[in-house]
Amino acid sequence: MANREELPTHKWIIAGSVMTGTIMAVLDSSIVNVALPSMSGTMGATIEQITWVVTGYILANVLIMPLVALLSGRFGRKNFYLFNVVLFTAASMACGLVRTLPMMVLFRAIQGIGGGVLLTVSQAILRETFPADEQGTAMGIFGLGVVLAPAFGPTLGGWLTDQYSWPWIFYINVPIGVINLILVSRFVEDPSYLVRRKGDIDWIGLGLMVAGLGSLQLMLESGERNDWFQSGFVIRLLIIAVVGLTAFVWRELTTPHPAVDLRILRNISFSSATALGGVLGVALMGSLFLLPLFLQNLLGYTAVKSGLALMPRSLAMAVIMPIGGRFYNKLGPRLLVGVGLLVTGFSFWDLSHLTTQVGFWDIFWPQVWQGVGFSLIFVALSTAALATIAKPDVTAATGLYNVSRSVFGSVGIAVAATQLTAGVTRYHAMLAERAGSANAAAVSWLSSMTSALMARTGVDVATARQQALRIMDIMVTRQATVLSYNRVFVLVSLLFVIALPLVFLLKRGHAIEGEMVVE
Repeated sequence: MANREELPTHKWIIAGSVMTGTIMAVLDSSIVNVALPSMSGTMGATIEQITWVVTGYILANVLIMPLVALLSGRFGRKNFYLFNVVLFTAASMACGLVRTLPMMVLFRAIQGIGGGVLLTVSQAILRETFPADEQGTAMGIFGLGVVLAPAFGPTLGGWLTDQYSWPWIFYINVPIGVINLILVSRFVEDPSYLVRRKGDIDWIGLGLMVAGLGSLQLMLESGERNDWFQSGFVIRLLIIAVVGLTAFVWRELTTPHPAVDLRILRNISFSSATALGGVLGVALMGSLFLLPLFLQNLLGYTAVKSGLALMPRSLAMAVIMPIGGRFYNKLGPRLLVGVGLLVTGFSFWDLSHLTTQVGFWDIFWPQVWQGVGFSLIFVALSTAALATIAKPDVTAATGLYNVSRSVFGSVGIAVAATQLTAGVTRYHAMLAERAGSANAAAVSWLSSMTSALMARTGVDVATARQQALRIMDIMVTRQATVLSYNRVFVLVSLLFVIALPLVFLLKRGHAIEGEMVVE
């Protein structure tokens, strides 16, 4: 780690400069979701078609992250960052102006390329800007943007769409992008040890990565809509992903000049932190997907109201992340991540007791504990992941770390959706069987409801009974859905417990007179 006198001046201005880019990039992964119905109407697209607006961004985001180190080395990191600020800002303006689906998907993909670069390079710059004894603080700042932005995104997107119109979710990026461009141009410089690399590009490795990682991401994004492995399209994507990624790993580990330096993963501490970051991605994105669905579909919340109901987690993270960063040097990553895993696991177990009658506090406290746990995990992991990485390799390491979290976030959404659907089917069958003719309470309720419907509507016995059966089926489906949500939250809770052994592989970093000492 660099001595204090070698570090950049204006560290807080630099932090603010790059965090504007981070917030823009992460915000745009979720702010669009609530505006999709409005965009669908404007463009005459089906709901299934309009989801490509989200998929295009995420896919481009994931594909560019591992390549940031390669491209930064060729063009200079600051130049490459500034180019992508312009790219992201211009694409945002274009997204607000276009009115056809193909053009929207194209510019969203361009946005995703720019956003992936901003996110990855920002983390590397923050790591290099702050001294060793403030690395936890630096990652706490980074975490505020990465974790809070997707949480606030749906609320902000819903407000902009309701108050103005959906193009404003893109126009809002333009002034922020201009500010980001000015600040980075003025205050950020490439460190002396970052030397531009020329030479041949590993085109074979790039092609295998695009094919493998792209197919995997497409499979995760479209699997639920296509009934997973009942679809030939999904099976083909899986085959391409497995073959492509296997060949990509072999190629990058054997070629002397790889496009993506996977040898960094030989660092056990970094690999463990990356794996735990994947667990965090699964839980964070899965819960961000599930809770709004529960609140809106079962409790009847609006998009904006459900966003506000999820605020306790965001506020808890905003409070705890800076505190967690300050405690990193005193407590080390193992204790912070271990406690974070246990607290988050408990929060999801607490959330697995939902009913259709839940109140504010039933949702409030599990989210507060989630915010505490997520904060402790994210800050300590982001710091420990880079603590043992040589300075010239930091940009490559941040790319791998972030792409892992992004891919596993998609895995979390896909698995949560699949388990939720399968659980509803399973629990509906169980509850329907128990509510059959052998259940005296169910028979009594059905008789009472039939009589009430006959008296209220004047229909005959057979019609009233059919109506009563339909009402019973709706009630059974609602209860089956609640049970399925609870089951998924229990599975997420178990995931955190299973991940606990990885904590012991993390290396502890101390700051001594400005130097990072690794144990």
